Amino acid sequence: MPKSEWFAIPKGYNAPQQVHITQGDYDGKAVIVSWVTPEEPGPSEVFYGKKEKQYDQKAEGTTTNYTFYDYKSGYIHHCLVDGLEYNTKYYYKIGSGDSAREFWFETPPAIDPDASYTFGIIGDLGQTFNSLSTLQHYEKTGGQTVLFVGDLSYADRYEHDDGIRWDSWGRLVERSTAYQPWIWNSGNHEIEYRPDLGETSTFKPYLHRYMTPYLASKSSSPMWYAVRRASAHIIVLSSYSPFVKYTPQWWWLKNEFKRVDREKTPWLIVLMHSPMYNSNEAHYMEGESMRAAFEKWFVKYKVDLVFAGHVHAYERSYRISNVNYNITSGNRYPVPDKSAPVYITVGDGGNQEGLASRFNDPQPDYSAFREASYGHSILQLENRTHAVYRWNRNDDGNNVPADTVVFHNQYWTSRTRRRRLKKNHFHLEKLEDLISLF
Repeated sequence: MPKSEWFAIPKGYNAPQQVHITQGDYDGKAVIVSWVTPEEPGPSEVFYGKKEKQYDQKAEGTTTNYTFYDYKSGYIHHCLVDGLEYNTKYYYKIGSGDSAREFWFETPPAIDPDASYTFGIIGDLGQTFNSLSTLQHYEKTGGQTVLFVGDLSYADRYEHDDGIRWDSWGRLVERSTAYQPWIWNSGNHEIEYRPDLGETSTFKPYLHRYMTPYLASKSSSPMWYAVRRASAHIIVLSSYSPFVKYTPQWWWLKNEFKRVDREKTPWLIVLMHSPMYNSNEAHYMEGESMRAAFEKWFVKYKVDLVFAGHVHAYERSYRISNVNYNITSGNRYPVPDKSAPVYITVGDGGNQEGLASRFNDPQPDYSAFREASYGHSILQLENRTHAVYRWNRNDDGNNVPADTVVFHNQYWTSRTRRRRLKKNHFHLEKLEDLISLF
């Protein structure tokens, strides 16, 4: 993508750039504010408060940098701002003197089973005209937090401009990331294992630039973690870190599922990069090993939704599972399963590799909707029982969702739980017209 205002470097000496925030704790009362100063470290402080330009509180952060082949990064700042109040708008300032910059964010409502909240889901974004279109369309949706399913900058496609591409991507997405949390997950383009360039570690630029609150969920790695936000419990898995039996990620997920309290956070959502179910020729079956490792848990704990990227197209499944797969008995096909999640692939953010337009024919029975177009998704949690989901293709603009479904919560709409709901406690009249599945 050519130079434009979207990649512009902020005015002023050493002005903060590439500003982004993410959730900073387990329950949504903290944010991690991150930014880059290009010339010198400068202060690693965040001034913040509840009134515009009145910053009565301060948090102190840390500074890091890295080299990748012949690139040396700017000074990367990460600052935890905690002890925040729920459902509150905060204004914050970073940088110093004439180069200081000001932004704002809103904290989520308190953890509650009926807390309504709107998530955007974006994957495989890159930095193309289609990437910008996705961001512009998302901004009009009212989304409050982005669930990002991996493949951020695609900097690894530019051997000698890797770091520069990370910088330009950070400036491109700042229009959203500085004002609302993006819940980060890594993809294959973040691995960046390049022994031919002397780079023998993995995820080096990503781990320096993008913090996650992994310690708050008792994870041993920033690559996999969980957060609770409003009425949702969100689990982030790493498709490109060890996950088979007895690995750290396997043990952590086993324990995290036990911590889930559907009475408080009824919506159980999992993020990963490589999809477990995919009827596209691109990356076909690449998620099979993770499916074999974790699908039984997804069914056991009645996960509501699993979002993935990687395949540069959109696809939504029915509630299906293949937990009875057995290489000797021949039970090798997915079957309808009311306890299973819906699997949704949203690797259509705007990457420069093009769309994955070759779907397997015929369309499998488990595949409900699929299309090779750029776009993004919106998940609107209404209450403990219902959520409105829609996928918007960029070509149609914001107001013409191409795929719309009302999802029934896996925990609260089961027969045994339904009886516990008070009559007329929820107002679903406006949703009934949309209910077509599940």
